[in-house]
Amino acid sequence: MRDSLRLTLIVSLFISFCYGQNFTQKDSLFGSITPERAWWDVLHYELQVDVLPETFQIKGTNKITYKVLEPNQLMQIDLQEPMTIEKVTQNGKELKVTSEGMFHYIQLEKRQRVNKTYTLEVSFSGKPRTAKRPPWDGGFSWERDTNDNHFIATSNQGIGSSIWWPNKDHPYDEPDNGLDLYIGAPKDLVAVGNGRLIGKGEENGTTRWHWRVINPINNYGVNINIGDYVNFSEVYQGLNGPLDLDYWVLRENLSKAREQFKQAPKMIEAFEHWFGPYPFYEDSFKLVEVPYLGMEHQSSVTYGNRYMNGYLGGDLSRSGWGLKFDFIIIHEGGHEWFANNITNKDVADMWIHEGFTAYSENLYLDYWFGKQAASEYVIGTRVNIANDRPLIGFYGVRNSGSSDMYYKGANILHTLRQLIENDDKWKDILRGLNRDFRHQTISSAQLEAYISEKSGIDLTEFWQQYLRTTMVPKIEYNINEATVKFRYVNIIDKFDMPVIAIINGEETWIYPTAEWKEITTESEFESFEIKKDFYVDLMSK
Repeated sequence: MRDSLRLTLIVSLFISFCYGQNFTQKDSLFGSITPERAWWDVLHYELQVDVLPETFQIKGTNKITYKVLEPNQLMQIDLQEPMTIEKVTQNGKELKVTSEGMFHYIQLEKRQRVNKTYTLEVSFSGKPRTAKRPPWDGGFSWERDTNDNHFIATSNQGIGSSIWWPNKDHPYDEPDNGLDLYIGAPKDLVAVGNGRLIGKGEENGTTRWHWRVINPINNYGVNINIGDYVNFSEVYQGLNGPLDLDYWVLRENLSKAREQFKQAPKMIEAFEHWFGPYPFYEDSFKLVEVPYLGMEHQSSVTYGNRYMNGYLGGDLSRSGWGLKFDFIIIHEGGHEWFANNITNKDVADMWIHEGFTAYSENLYLDYWFGKQAASEYVIGTRVNIANDRPLIGFYGVRNSGSSDMYYKGANILHTLRQLIENDDKWKDILRGLNRDFRHQTISSAQLEAYISEKSGIDLTEFWQQYLRTTMVPKIEYNINEATVKFRYVNIIDKFDMPVIAIINGEETWIYPTAEWKEITTESEFESFEIKKDFYVDLMSK
């Protein structure tokens, strides 16, 4: 066993022992930046895939261009079974490949010189995993539309993009110069990928569609969609000029799409206000109909919400406001800023993607319907919070935190907005994140430090309490005539977040800690509440 494999096995066993998690050697190899990944930087993928729907198979090549960061001759490429690597070539020579499950180690013959750029080509084929419950349990969706045409799509955020194509399947490294994607499909169908359509050509009953992304792109954002698509488009005049909005929908749904997709430019307008310019003007924005609910594939957002407002027609907040917008258009569109522009460096920090994007639903309502609507919506989503696990998972083993990362994450950010008080300052912070971390992979620690610095508030305990524990801060209080005593319980050491109390109908800031404090008024207390915009519990003692 190589030293790196032995080390990752030891690490995974140690984590399993400490936290009672069943992490394995595979988890460590999948989730960590192994020595065989660390020495090279992906610059570009040229991915060619022929999709064979009658046999549920695919075959293709991935030409990987990379830069050498440090000396090494062994490269890790990931491709999950039952897909297989047929061969790997560099400079016309076939290279030796040693495979251990989904991890494939390529022995490079040419000396890899630091700061030099090289290219190799990986040929692959097989019958990729069929998605069981997309997009959560991902893979290929092999469906048919009502006219019995093939209707095919990929979705692979959790399971990894290596479920169907070979790459460096770790979020820390995105191809600096983007991706060229060639999709081969039956000639009577349309194949839609990421970025802009460059061209197409026919050969032996197959049409090969060429799509190009020039910006960095996260691996799980790369997608294939095949169907009896028709296209319509419009141009949005955005902060950075004209932005092409393209829509690809099943022929049978064209009239419904023309009406429902009017929300797309409204989404762009609201989020450019809060987050700054759409991050991928060069690659355009697309909505593409798929046979599952939807996903945030970069510049190719997939849509399956049945042309209804809400979440499949329902309101996740029970407030009524969730029916004012199409959940998939708004939520998945918001991911273009948080997930695609700013991407987690390790999936343990996936709350960056989902917390901010769940919060974007709230900001969309704020922009179009006002602050009260936004407040009622995000507070209403608290019914979905389980507080079963912390929002941040375990690092290095491809382990994300609790699904509370959505609506607990949104309520954390809504609470933080109250602490900052000044909405212009809060907007500047959100825009600053998307500007200063543009097209980057980052950690939660980096994001936390950034917001603390820009807000001018020491948020150390705030982040620790809400992201790394399941405890909801609770304010105990006791009223005795004209005096109310209060304190925090269910908190970490030194947690002292101020909140707005409503005392006899009047709002006032209070500063609870773990120690009892008191306020005395000239008349008896008639009521004592905490403003609901703060994610805390309240209990009379």
